[in-house]
Amino acid sequence: MSGQQTRQWILANPPTKDPILSGPNATFNLETTTLPSPGANQVLVKTLYLSNDPAQRAWIQLNTDPARLYTTPVTKGEVMRAFGVCEVVESNAPNLKPGQLVSCVPGWSEYAVLDAKDCRPIQPDEKAGIRPTHFIGALGGPGLTAYYGLVDVVRAQPEDAVVVSGAAGATGNMVVQIAKHIVGCRRVIGIAGGEAKCRWVESLGADICVDYKAPDFKEQLWKATEGFVEIYFDNVGGDILDLMLKRVKRFGRIAACGAIARYNDPEAGGLKNWMEIIVNRIEVRGFIVTDAITAGKSGPMVQKIVEKIKEGKIKIGEDSETVVPTRFEDVPKTWRMLFEGGNQGKLVTEIKG
Repeated sequence: MSGQQTRQWILANPPTKDPILSGPNATFNLETTTLPSPGANQVLVKTLYLSNDPAQRAWIQLNTDPARLYTTPVTKGEVMRAFGVCEVVESNAPNLKPGQLVSCVPGWSEYAVLDAKDCRPIQPDEKAGIRPTHFIGALGGPGLTAYYGLVDVVRAQPEDAVVVSGAAGATGNMVVQIAKHIVGCRRVIGIAGGEAKCRWVESLGADICVDYKAPDFKEQLWKATEGFVEIYFDNVGGDILDLMLKRVKRFGRIAACGAIARYNDPEAGGLKNWMEIIVNRIEVRGFIVTDAITAGKSGPMVQKIVEKIKEGKIKIGEDSETVVPTRFEDVPKTWRMLFEGGNQGKLVTEIKG
C-alpha cells in the first residue's frame, strides 16, 4: 500500500484557557491528506487506540516558551501529538511485519508513516489480562510515572504514609497500588472525586480515600492525615496541593507530577501556604517520566509491574481504564473528558469506523 489517504486533527488555534471544540475559533481542525509512501526503515501504521494525557494540554498552550518545556510544543498547523497503539500495515523494516501491534506516537491521525525505531513492538498477554491498551496505561507512561515518582523521586519506604491526589486516574491508581503492594507503605490515602471512585481506590489497596467533592472534604482530609504524612504524590496542583502543604510532615517529600486543576487556566489563584515549604523544610520535586526512560530505568520498572500483575497484587481489570469507542471526527470530545472527571483509570480513545 502506498499514498495512504488519512484524516488528521490539526492544531488550528492554540488555546490560553479551555480548548474550543467547534466554531470559527475551534482549537482543532479536521483535515484530510495523503501520506508519503514509507521509506527505508519506515512503517505505515493504522491507529487503533489513542492515549489521552493531561500533559497534552500543556503542549498546545499559546505562546509556550520551548526553552521552558520538557518536550517540543505542538505548534499551529501541526497534527495534534498523542501516544497510541497501532497496527503495522506496511513495513520497510526487517523487525516489524504487517499485523504487528506497536506502541508509538501516531498523533491524532487515522494512519501515520513512522520511523521503525520509534515503534515499540508489544505483546498482549490474554492469560495475564494484559490488553493492548495497557501499553499506554499501566505498562506505559502512567505506570512508569507512578513507579518512578514514588520510588525514585520521593524515595518511598515501608515506614511512610502516602497521600495520592487524582487517585482514580491513570497515574494515581498505579501510585496507590505500587505504594501498598510493591513498596509496602504503612498507610496509603487517596483523594478522588465521588463516592464510587473512592470505593474503587480503596479496593485497590488504599487504607482510605477522601472525596474532594464532599462538602466536608477538608475535615475528612484532616482526619485521614492525622499525625501528618511523609509523602504527598501530587497529580492535580491547585487548592488540594495548597491544603496538603499543611498536612506533610517536617522534612516530608512531595512528588510534583501534575497540575490538571490549572491546565485550562494557568493564571488562576496561587498557593497561599508556600511558607509551609520553608518553615517545615518540605522537599518538592518536579519530574517527568522521560527522566526514567533516559536513565534506562523503564525496563526494570515495567518488569516489576508485570510481575506483580501476574501475582495478582496489582489490578488492571476493565475498571482500571475507561475505553471510549469513538468516531474519528469525535476524537477531541473524548480527550476533553480528562478535564471533566469523566474517566476512571486510564482514558483511552478506541478509534471506530
